[in-house]
Amino acid sequence: MKRFRAGSTQPWSEASAVDQSISFDPADPAVGRTVVAAGLRTHYLEAGSGEPLVLLHGSGPGVSAWENWAGVIPDLSRRRRVLAPDIPGFGATERKPDGEYGMAFWVDHLFAFMDAVGATGAPVVGNSFGGMLAMAASLRDSRRIERLVLMGSAAGDVPMSEAHQLAARYDGSRGELERILSLFPFDPALLTPEMVDRRYAASVRPGSQQATHKIAPAPGKESEAVIKATPEAELAAIETPTLILHGRDDKVLPVELAIRVHRAIKPSQLHTFGNCGHWVQLERRDEFVAQVLEFVGGGR
Repeated sequence: MKRFRAGSTQPWSEASAVDQSISFDPADPAVGRTVVAAGLRTHYLEAGSGEPLVLLHGSGPGVSAWENWAGVIPDLSRRRRVLAPDIPGFGATERKPDGEYGMAFWVDHLFAFMDAVGATGAPVVGNSFGGMLAMAASLRDSRRIERLVLMGSAAGDVPMSEAHQLAARYDGSRGELERILSLFPFDPALLTPEMVDRRYAASVRPGSQQATHKIAPAPGKESEAVIKATPEAELAAIETPTLILHGRDDKVLPVELAIRVHRAIKPSQLHTFGNCGHWVQLERRDEFVAQVLEFVGGGR
């Protein structure tokens, strides 16, 4: 059983990717490779070969590419060269010295990352915040984003759910983190102590909350308790074929928000999953993999 660390000169090979028992040290969650993009040493996971597929994780305390995608990369990489970066401000990617993050920078970084790994254009799968980033990237340069898969994502003024508000005020305690994460899946039993331990270790690292607070700042007045995403009116300009996947019982970003995105992006299709919360890729793993591969052309 192989072990991988940030800065390794060896890729996460397809052979190792299919072994889902890859060891993982909660104290050292940097598993994969690094490349410099937009001036930052960027950590990412890579598996498989052939046409690229980029996976963008969500936000929240302790999140990373590994936490969002480790369970599906083995199967996706049988058909595609899968690339899953830690978005700046999260995971093991180098932090910005000034701690200032915003959507324009995240899009710049995404394109720089794609260039650095030789994936100038690719389908992009975005989870939650990652979907918001993917939509913004498509609006910036649709030639770079060949297809869009949006999972548990939203647009416009997004009311902050209980999970968002708790994350914005996260106090760095393991108990509070467990309370936040328990709101994500439909069945809380999906949340294991090991998952909480890993995310807790990552969440208390210096600077780990700066990016989260840029996405969902702690609300003051009730009128400010919203997340500002790309306005729905602007999404009408997206001509990229889009697949929207959403849990019907999502408490973090309710399914009504996915319907709004579906209406705004004309070349889109929407699939909802019953008895499923915010983590479609974990709660409906096999269906997620099948739909993504079929949509991006890797399932043929």
